[in-house]
This record gives sequence, C-alpha cells and structure tokens, in this order.
Amino acid sequence: MDFAKCLIEWYLSNKRDLPWRRTRNPYKIWLSEIMLQQTRVAQGLPYYLKFLEAFPKVEDLANADEDEVLKLWQGLGYYSRARNLHATAKKVAFELNGNFPDTYKALLKLKGVGDYTASAIASISFGEAQPVVDGNVYRVLARFFGVDTPINSAEGVKYFKELAHKVKNVEQIAVYNQAIMEFGATQCKPQSPDCSVCPLQKECVALATNKVKELPVKLKKTKVTKRYFNYIVYIDKEGKTILTKRTAKGIWYNLYEFPLIETVKPVKSKNVLLEDEGLREMNIERLALYNTKEIVHKLSHQHLYTKFWVVHLQDVLPNGIPFEKVKEFAVPVLVANFIEDFGF
Repeated sequence: MDFAKCLIEWYLSNKRDLPWRRTRNPYKIWLSEIMLQQTRVAQGLPYYLKFLEAFPKVEDLANADEDEVLKLWQGLGYYSRARNLHATAKKVAFELNGNFPDTYKALLKLKGVGDYTASAIASISFGEAQPVVDGNVYRVLARFFGVDTPINSAEGVKYFKELAHKVKNVEQIAVYNQAIMEFGATQCKPQSPDCSVCPLQKECVALATNKVKELPVKLKKTKVTKRYFNYIVYIDKEGKTILTKRTAKGIWYNLYEFPLIETVKPVKSKNVLLEDEGLREMNIERLALYNTKEIVHKLSHQHLYTKFWVVHLQDVLPNGIPFEKVKEFAVPVLVANFIEDFGF
C-alpha cells in the first residue's frame, strides 16, 4: 500500500470545503494555522472569517491596535497566539515589505511560528516538501505504524518528524499535508474511529493488534494548580464600573477584567474581602455575592475557581466606565460570560 497516495485519494473524495483550502495566499494560510492551534475547526472558522473581514491584508492587521486584535480574538483562548499574530504581522508588513518568507527555515524565525506552522505554510503556499506534524498527524502515524513512543517526549517528537519525512508525498506535498491532517480530524478520530470504513485498515498495526484506543501514547500532563479568583464588580451612583488591564506576564496578558482579589482558598464570607485595602477605601453601600456556586474555568495547567462580588457604591467613580461601553473591551471569556449574564 502506498500510504501517502491512499490518503490523498481519500482526501479528494472526503475533504471538507473550508475557505483556507481555496487559496495558497501565505497570509490566509498563516492566519488559519495560528487560529486552529488548540482550536476545533467549527469554533475557529467564524473567527477566521471575522479577522479576514476586519484585516483583509497583513498590512491591515499590522496597523490595527492591539486591543482591537484581542477583542476580535476574544473567546478563542490562548491569547499569546493573538499577540504573536499581531507582532508577526508588523514584522511582515513593516520589515519584509508585506511578503511572507517563502522557506521553512525563514518562516521559523517569525514570532509564534513553530515547526508545524512553518511546515504548513512552506508546503501549502510555496510547495516546499516539509511534512506537517500536529495532533492529528501523530495519531494517524502512531496507529498505522504501531508506534508507542510518547508523542510529547523529546524522543517522540524527533521520531515522528523523521517518520513523517519518510512517508510524505514530495510531488503533492500541499495536498498530502492537508490530507493527513483531515484524515486524523474526521476519520482516524481520537475517540471511536470507524475503522470498518478506513482505507488504511488492511495494514494498520493498531487495528491488527487491538491498540487503536491505546495509541498514540502521551505522557501525563503537569499537575493542575487551583487558583481562587474574586472579581469585584463596582457599580457607582451613575451606573458606571471599573475594568483593569492585566499587565503581568501570564494568563490573559493585556486583557481587561474587573478588579481582582486572588486568595489561597475559597472566600466564604464577604468580611474577608472587606479587609482588602482597595475595598476599605471605597464608600460601600452594599456588597453581595453574584454567583453562589463557584465558576470553574479550566486552563491547560490551572483551574480557576471564580466568584463575582457586586459592590454598590455611594460615590461616583472618577474613571468609571459606562455600562454600555463595557462590551467594547477585550476580556477573557470567563469575564465575557459574566458581562453577558449580568446584562451590561
């Protein structure tokens, strides 16, 4: 069996009609690849279309304000992707005359562009014979060839990249790369793949050895940290509130949120919050917990246990934000959901 040829034939008959598959424009390919990292196609597609409408060319994205970029990105998560996206757009537009590098090695020098993204752009836009290796590709290769080396180990990363080079189709590299990714996404799925209709079934080692559920192998994740967030939602006499910008490196850098009090354990009484210096300085009329049950927001290595406390003030906030303006700010999805639910 010609592994690559079989995948290409399957792809040409089964591929989804997606906008980035109708172009070789490196800007559009780059945009789609960055957006679809850690994101399902169904979730990423509307964002891709929104970004292209707002920023048809890389120069448009480069000239945009970061807050505008983050606001459009809101809900996709992993916001460092958006900041890197913006930084790379500026480099391409202002330093490279609007032209993306046309080789794998040169693409790797762009911020936020790693092995996978550089391989995708180089192969799809410029025809360079670089195989892509993402989660879908790991799964297809691990199952078909029966490889149990952990995909997130140094040894695994090297081994699978070498294997990807061995089985690639050089003459049709752009189609082949899209084929193996699509195959992993829709046919050789993580859970319950329908092996009975798989074109690779006759030579699939995982199927023959009853290891489809066991492959690929992945080392256990880093221990998850629990954090306890208490958002203080101020409402003054004029119906205005406060949002602050996260300036510390870490989650949600440069996004806006309500004033935050982070504690080492859940806050069970508002008296604990009233000991905070910021709250003590306010002329409080009343303070009440909005959500009696903590909202658990799960990130890759940390879980945020969150409560929103609504604080009505007797005074007027000097730099208060009118309710109707709150939705204009780029905020984490956790805060965005509260804003929607609260009725700002």
